[in-house]
Amino acid sequence: MGKKMKRYIALLRGINISGKNKVAMSELKLGFEELGFENVITYFNSGNVVFSADREVTSAEIAKMVEDRFGVVTEIYITDAETLDEILKNAPDWWGTADKDIYDNLIFVIPPSTAEEIAEKVGEPTEKLEKICIYKNVIFWSFDRKNYSKANWWKKTASAGIGEKLTIRTANTVKKLAELCRQ
Repeated sequence: MGKKMKRYIALLRGINISGKNKVAMSELKLGFEELGFENVITYFNSGNVVFSADREVTSAEIAKMVEDRFGVVTEIYITDAETLDEILKNAPDWWGTADKDIYDNLIFVIPPSTAEEIAEKVGEPTEKLEKICIYKNVIFWSFDRKNYSKANWWKKTASAGIGEKLTIRTANTVKKLAELCRQ
């Protein structure tokens, strides 16, 4: 009798952005399968991978495969389906709503960095334009779609010393990844 399979999500940072770090999702899927992972699903073209494993998974083994196979050096955030569900259950009421004027994101902070450290470096959210809420090692972040360029967090999350420590997904993408884990 084999070990029980567990569903995981790997979020690759900075894949296929503005023509840089090109990775074909079909090839990425094959790379995950060659590592022995099963039921591999890629979602969108931005490095979202849902997969099953019967062992502990490390970002180092996936990062090595991505570098060897694609020549791309990237940081990877890994979580399991249960943890992602727990994160979503603890979302603040203002996050992930149907309000089209607000853009909801989830910032995944890549260890060893912490959400508190990132929040301290970025500083306070701009009043009336954005909100943040830290839960464990993620940050729920919502901002005004029309005035995003005036928002402190918008300007700073991609800056040197911060951007490489996190990967950001929209609320809809995160919810879809949680749904794909159940397949």
